[in-house]
Amino acid sequence: MFKTRLISGIILLAVAMTVILLGDNVLFGAVLVISLIGMTELYKIMKIEKSIIGIIGYLVSIAYYGLLYFKTDKYQLLLFIGFLLLLMALYVITYPKYRIEQVMTAFFGLFYVSIMLSYIYQVRILEDGAIVVWLIFIGAWGSDTFAYCAGMLFGKHKIAPKLSPKKSLEGCIGGVIGAALLGYLYALILGNKITGISNPRILFAIIGASASVISQLGDMAASAIKRNYDIKDYGRLIPGHGGILDRFDSIIFTAPIVYYLAVYF
Repeated sequence: MFKTRLISGIILLAVAMTVILLGDNVLFGAVLVISLIGMTELYKIMKIEKSIIGIIGYLVSIAYYGLLYFKTDKYQLLLFIGFLLLLMALYVITYPKYRIEQVMTAFFGLFYVSIMLSYIYQVRILEDGAIVVWLIFIGAWGSDTFAYCAGMLFGKHKIAPKLSPKKSLEGCIGGVIGAALLGYLYALILGNKITGISNPRILFAIIGASASVISQLGDMAASAIKRNYDIKDYGRLIPGHGGILDRFDSIIFTAPIVYYLAVYF
């Protein structure tokens, strides 16, 4: 199991690095596909992945990415309101075919998966985006590594024993400190290559720490959803890791945080 997980993890990392380095349309297309797969995994929990409300969810996700690609942000709110109204209309017309939690999951899936993951692409197209985008993964996967090590060495105080018995306060703190340190070192190594940010070392450390906090929240939120429905993994797409949502659960939360911290600070 460990060997399978290691090999698939290395392959996943190599693919992710290649796609992010290429950026532009390659990254845009990859994030769109990942979002649709992630929505499917979430919809399967509520058994709506092949239903009309699930199909509409996929179409609205594609429409959202189209608006994002062509920079027509002013129509996004209209799209979301229209999506909700259409879902509620179908809920009423087809009653009692769907339960309200199925309808809400169809709506929630658009935001939780597609919109949140789209920030990977949105960060990449910023000024210095080719550099800043890696903070998403530093704040998520880097934080996970430090949190695991700190938890193994110093972990004593459990923060959510019923939800995630292995997570400790010491591990969480270690993850935050580790991600901040990685962010600082990342900026230090790049040096003068960062042109659009006045104090990148401090900012990258802050982004790393903030992303770590949100990343750990995202990881536990994904675990809570799985426990609610008594499932181990969201899917089997990635051998040893589960589905897209199992591997990107923390990325879902870190991507928007990195984007807004980079833009406003």
